[in-house]
Amino acid sequence: MKNICVLGAGYVGLVTGACFADLGNKVICLDIDESKIEALNRGDVPIYEPGLAEVLLRNVRSRRLNFSTSYEDALKTAEFVFIAVGTPSGVDGEADLQYVRMAAKSIAKVMDHPLIIINKSTVPVGTGDWVADIIKKHQEEPIPFWVVSNPEFLREGSAIHDFMNPDRVVLGSLHHEAAEKVAQLHLPLRTTIQITDLRTAEMIKYASNAFLATRISFINEIATICERLGADVKEVAVGMGYDKRIGPAFLDAGLGFGGSCFPKDVRALEHMALIHDAHPQLLRAVLDINRHQRRQVVVKLRQMLGGLNERRVGLLGLSFKPNTDDMREAPAVDIARQLHREGAYVQAYDPVSGEIAARILPDIRLAESVYEVAKDADALVVVTEWNEFRHLDMERIRRNMAGKVLLDGRNIWDPEEMAGLGFVYSGVGRGVNMNSSDREGDLS
Repeated sequence: MKNICVLGAGYVGLVTGACFADLGNKVICLDIDESKIEALNRGDVPIYEPGLAEVLLRNVRSRRLNFSTSYEDALKTAEFVFIAVGTPSGVDGEADLQYVRMAAKSIAKVMDHPLIIINKSTVPVGTGDWVADIIKKHQEEPIPFWVVSNPEFLREGSAIHDFMNPDRVVLGSLHHEAAEKVAQLHLPLRTTIQITDLRTAEMIKYASNAFLATRISFINEIATICERLGADVKEVAVGMGYDKRIGPAFLDAGLGFGGSCFPKDVRALEHMALIHDAHPQLLRAVLDINRHQRRQVVVKLRQMLGGLNERRVGLLGLSFKPNTDDMREAPAVDIARQLHREGAYVQAYDPVSGEIAARILPDIRLAESVYEVAKDADALVVVTEWNEFRHLDMERIRRNMAGKVLLDGRNIWDPEEMAGLGFVYSGVGRGVNMNSSDREGDLS
């Protein structure tokens, strides 16, 4: 059993702390937000993530997991300190490191024994060196410490599974022995552990997220072309995915990527490239295509409804992806705001993010069910592919609606089936090959 401190009781910090405790370690999660720590000590989990509450409560009861607002208490017996604080986008797309700086200063001021300090937050290349300099500068007396980069690769909605069953663990440090000690913490996960230098480890995180975002923007651009040429992007993606050099992952056309990672990390990598005299044309295109996907929803609705003023539009789903309440960079936010600006009445339903949506989108009406959203709507838009949306009574929904426009932003329904129910259906990249239909008709 090792003594671990996790700085930051947000999404990454709570998952990291809970999972390391579940592996048998003694963990303290520290956050300067007193209300958050009070809630956690009451057993209230501030974020929605499947399985997280159960793991947290199990380890709190076993006394392997505790929460604190005191750096002195949290670091008193710590051997490893994970920095898992937020790094939001700055005004120019750069990663804002103010919370990392605060954490490094606070560690330096209270540490009284050697520590291995692990950057879990997604930080620009070179941050590990910067953190080391801050700690050295603010130590009251010189105490040995070592900095390791250990980027996280958690997917919201499956973070507990991803932590316990990772594809790989990446560790970077200028001190191989420190990296080896952090590797020992991860041995129970029985996965590939890559040990490299600090800057390479930091870059692996950005390159990975940028590549996945690129795949999403690529298939969305192909979807736009499919619509113009009469091809079906879902079948195109299947055909592409059979190629072992390509594979099927992240080839689902839709409304683009959102959340706390992909948009922020691509912007940050673009900014790093710019200030170091590189030319991030591809990264710019990835971001531009992603913005285009959201605008296209409003353009399609405007065309299909003959205008948006005083039209009633229902949004199905608000979180940026299923199985999370996270609305950071969610397509629904941009779509809802644009519809409202053009005079539409917007009503929406999401299984878990209603409370957050009420703060972010005060001008839309939140409903208690999909069927309530559908009532008197001129159009419905699938924004988030929650599984429950795949099993709705679509005949009932069609009866409840005032209009019949169904814009399937995640391609969860069959176009012919929806048309048969009386909807005017439009998916993403679901082109119709009219010439083929005509030829088939000639044979009958």
